[in-house]
Amino acid sequence: MGPFLDFNPFDNLLCILLGISFTVWFTLLLVFIIVPAIFGVSFGIRRLYMKTLLKIFEWATHRIERGAKDNNHLLYKPYSNAIIAKEPTSLEEEINEIRRRGSNRDLDSASEFEMSDIFYFCRRGVESIMDDEVTKRFSAEELESWNLLTRSNYNFQHISLRLTVLWGLGVVIRYGFLLPLRVTLAFTGVGLLVVLTSIIGFLPNGRMKNFLSEQVHLMCYRICVRALTAIITYHDSENKPKNGGICVANHTSPIDVIILASDGCYAMVGQIHGGLMGVIQKSMVKACPHIWFERSEVKDRHLVAKRLSDHVEDTTKLPILIFPEGTCINNTSVMMFKKGSFEIGSTVYPVAIKYDPRFGDAFWNSSQFGMVNYLLRMMSSWAIVCSVWYLPPMTREEGEDAVKFASRVKAAIARQGGLVDLLWDGGLKRGKVKDTFKEEQQKLYSKMLVGTQEDRSRS
Repeated sequence: MGPFLDFNPFDNLLCILLGISFTVWFTLLLVFIIVPAIFGVSFGIRRLYMKTLLKIFEWATHRIERGAKDNNHLLYKPYSNAIIAKEPTSLEEEINEIRRRGSNRDLDSASEFEMSDIFYFCRRGVESIMDDEVTKRFSAEELESWNLLTRSNYNFQHISLRLTVLWGLGVVIRYGFLLPLRVTLAFTGVGLLVVLTSIIGFLPNGRMKNFLSEQVHLMCYRICVRALTAIITYHDSENKPKNGGICVANHTSPIDVIILASDGCYAMVGQIHGGLMGVIQKSMVKACPHIWFERSEVKDRHLVAKRLSDHVEDTTKLPILIFPEGTCINNTSVMMFKKGSFEIGSTVYPVAIKYDPRFGDAFWNSSQFGMVNYLLRMMSSWAIVCSVWYLPPMTREEGEDAVKFASRVKAAIARQGGLVDLLWDGGLKRGKVKDTFKEEQQKLYSKMLVGTQEDRSRS
């Protein structure tokens, strides 16, 4: 009789309720998310969710504007909008203008050096400090309206009681429902990717293996996309990258890979990692010829170029996916493309990616957030909304070197994505300005003075 005396009917009821809850939870996941991801279909729930959020944001913005008006407060506007851009002019033209204003003389009649020339360099230095077009590309993009996330407005509690209550309800939804759902989907997608690609790796090379590999990759990436509640609009799909080519895109976040790979299969390029990432890489390469490098091989440019060239020469292999910027930029601009991937001579398929920051900031500031922290911020955002444009394929023109070709491709991506086209190297995110940039300005000034002296000597 002893064991029966310890029986508690409430414990049994609790176990039954937990079992029913988990069954219902995973059934809903299977029916509404995993199965649609396998077949590449959507019920339109995410887009309805996005439209609902937009209406809530519009109402919240109206409340903020009304509250600011009632309290005679000025609404915050991004500082970058306060600076009026001017037409670019050359160093010689600007110094000529300064000399003309200061001494009523033209550059042709000026001496070899004038003290007024200093004001040009002082002004440029102050302008760089006031409106640094490089450093601000490595911080979160500024929003014109609040998206009900604490990270984008720390003074929400002082705006309106209704907004504070709405924010609290949003916290419950995001962390109590969306975050557990997204974490479950993320583990499901990654787990299936590791297991299924490892199994496919035992099959002999051939069409069947390639077909199964592509279907498994697409299915798993689509599940991972749903783990971020990503709402993606693809444009001009007829220009999608083809085998034997190189796909290049602007880089905002590590999830750029998932965004693109959920619409087509690619061969990834990267350094071999340890831990969980290493397990994923080893399983993926068994099913698909991805290109992984050892840490010691990454700096060997000739070896990297050889591996890439060998891959694109085989038209049966998937197109290579590369982010030539080499670092993440904050979704407002495109910075210098490294020339390595443009030296191979293969067809390049440009892709422009533009995120909508109103629903969540996709930019990864690696100097501020680790990968786990970043993914937590992504999964606790409202959603990830973005547009992807497939641009027409491009090839090197006759007499065009790799640097000019890279700049032409970058300009096309920036123009299509509505991004600012910058000449600066993304390596400035962690390094100092190279001496060559400083020397370039000195050479321009010296060339101007020497040219003026030579012109006067001829006359």
